[in-house]
Amino acid sequence: MRVFFDTEFIEDGKTIDLLSIGMVREDGATFYLENNEADLSRGGDWVQHNVIVHLDWLNHGATRSEIAATVRQFAGDKPEFWAYYADYDWVVLCQLFGTMMDLPKGWPMICYDLRQWLDMNGHKDVKQPDGDDHHALSDAKWVAATAQKYEAKCL
Repeated sequence: MRVFFDTEFIEDGKTIDLLSIGMVREDGATFYLENNEADLSRGGDWVQHNVIVHLDWLNHGATRSEIAATVRQFAGDKPEFWAYYADYDWVVLCQLFGTMMDLPKGWPMICYDLRQWLDMNGHKDVKQPDGDDHHALSDAKWVAATAQKYEAKCL
């Protein structure tokens, strides 16, 4: 099962701290959670004004361990992960479980990058809209829709 996802996070060049995660499975199921253990004071101006203002812990807050359990259940035993500019998203997802070696049994140690796939298949002009809110579930939905749209064009 393909799982398209996005995260919002705080990073300072040394650490990456999850703020929120959104996922969309290829069957259309979705989920979204926010890390209520994140230290929001570490977020720079851009993160404060474009991400943190959209967080709603009252309705979506969970601990890192609760998020990890939900991700594991949602993704299943043999997922294929996809994200857009996936590098930091993949690190943040793996860190929910500890190290990459601690990923659930059957899970891959790679994440496919939609940006790279689009470039390699002649779709360099396809870009995620800049004007959209930076919200992990909205972004994950865009990743899923874009992957499915352009995959059909390449077949």
